Amino acid sequence: MNVVLYARVSSDRQDVDLSITAQLKNLREYASTHGYRSVGEYVDEAESGRTAHRPQFQKMIADARKGSKPFEMVLVWKYSRFARSREDSIVYKTLLRKHNVQVISITEPFDDTPTGKLLEAMIESLDEFYSANLAQDIMRGMRESASRGYLVSPGTPYGYRRVKVKDGRAERASLEADPHAAAIVTRMFQRVLNRRGLKEIAQELNKDGIAPPRAKRWGVTTIHKVLTNEAYVGTLVWGAVTKKTNGAPPIRVEDAWPAIVERETFDRAQELLRERAPKMSHPRRVASNYLLSGIAKCATCGKALIGQEAKSGKFAYYVCGTLIRQGKGACDAPYLNAAKFERHVIDELKAQVLTQEHLRALVRLLAEEMDSTSTERRERLEAVKEDLDDVATRLERLYDALETGKLTLDDLGPRIQQLRVRQDQLMAAREDLEQMVVERRQELADLALVTHYADDLQELLSKGNLAEQRSFIKTFVEEVRVSREGAVLVYTVPLPPDYLMEQKTGVLAFIYTRWWATVDSTRTLCGLTWCRGCGNSLAI
Repeated sequence: MNVVLYARVSSDRQDVDLSITAQLKNLREYASTHGYRSVGEYVDEAESGRTAHRPQFQKMIADARKGSKPFEMVLVWKYSRFARSREDSIVYKTLLRKHNVQVISITEPFDDTPTGKLLEAMIESLDEFYSANLAQDIMRGMRESASRGYLVSPGTPYGYRRVKVKDGRAERASLEADPHAAAIVTRMFQRVLNRRGLKEIAQELNKDGIAPPRAKRWGVTTIHKVLTNEAYVGTLVWGAVTKKTNGAPPIRVEDAWPAIVERETFDRAQELLRERAPKMSHPRRVASNYLLSGIAKCATCGKALIGQEAKSGKFAYYVCGTLIRQGKGACDAPYLNAAKFERHVIDELKAQVLTQEHLRALVRLLAEEMDSTSTERRERLEAVKEDLDDVATRLERLYDALETGKLTLDDLGPRIQQLRVRQDQLMAAREDLEQMVVERRQELADLALVTHYADDLQELLSKGNLAEQRSFIKTFVEEVRVSREGAVLVYTVPLPPDYLMEQKTGVLAFIYTRWWATVDSTRTLCGLTWCRGCGNSLAI
């Protein structure tokens, strides 16, 4: 068995135990007699046993916790050498026991009697109680520090660096902007305000040779975490996702450190991110047999219109969800004939989207957007070329210093290597940007091509299966808001000729009207009359 020896003496005059030399001699003899292999010795001289803050003691505890398990037993002359504080003794013995390390006193043998086992169980219970209280004390301390605007979380947001600030006699953590990384953060927010997607931003940073905080390459998840972190407006948020706060509200401290972006910029970026986020549909809507499920909504209460069959599937209607759940009178939304309403929406799409003129206008909009992107890429290309010239100049100066003997290779080698790596990154970015600029084609699609597309899409919308039709509609229509006065189609893109996002259309022809009548003797109105009081069908 591998063991280590621990010896301690105090400067306290009342501590009259054996000297370090005498303790170690006895410990070595005990280990040799019992066939143990001593693999280390830890000695604290002039250190009080009333505290656990002893250099060699803490080193021994840290070594015991290593995964390699360097030893299985700690030998001490007396337990008082290990700790004089009962609290420290309980905590550290139990900690060592959890790592399968025993503490043995060579003059106070371990008591393996029932009484000894009972005492050990009591010690473990006390340790559990102590640990629980200690965790609460730590959380209270962290909460207090956070409420005063100090950084208590272990991570450091990209764009900042951690700094120490004085808090009386103690030092606390805060943040200050890292000029180079902060500029990258600002650039990300500006790209979002310019309606760039997260994937496009990540590709741009990777092509420019900008190193991410941890991973090898920028990704959508990393970009999103940066853009949604309020730390960049100087706001400290702590406890929002911590499970051990016992239900306490999260801490928010404004102006805890210098902001990198303004609050207005941050809030606008959040709005744009929400707009671009993919909308998740309920599984029942995805599997619905109704073309406009998940798109058609009640303009009165905002609930979705739900497809509902009547007469054993003979008729089908779009009905407000509030009416279905709460009954008559809950909402004045009309019942819409499903087949006629769906056909009407398809016809409107054909008229407003799938025409040669409108498709050409949309192509023109796309070309203008691509022209704007191309201009930006050319500007980035010029910036990369300037950076390459600067790196080349710096390298030339370093080479001159080497040739003239002003500095040695040992002095300049690391810096030259850094500049060469940067040069390679910039050259790769330059090649990618040059290729993008060359491949840009500003010619608009010709009339024959647009006509071909229009015909194909018309046929798809008219003769495609339900999944194809629904997919096409969701590409262009965000929602259809329906009321008794009419319906409003809200498009996902501005549509020509006026580039509006919304279009009003009538629905009166599709509203299912219940005619009130008196039952006649010939029963010709059977199945067509309803009770004015409860709304149920009248039966003969």
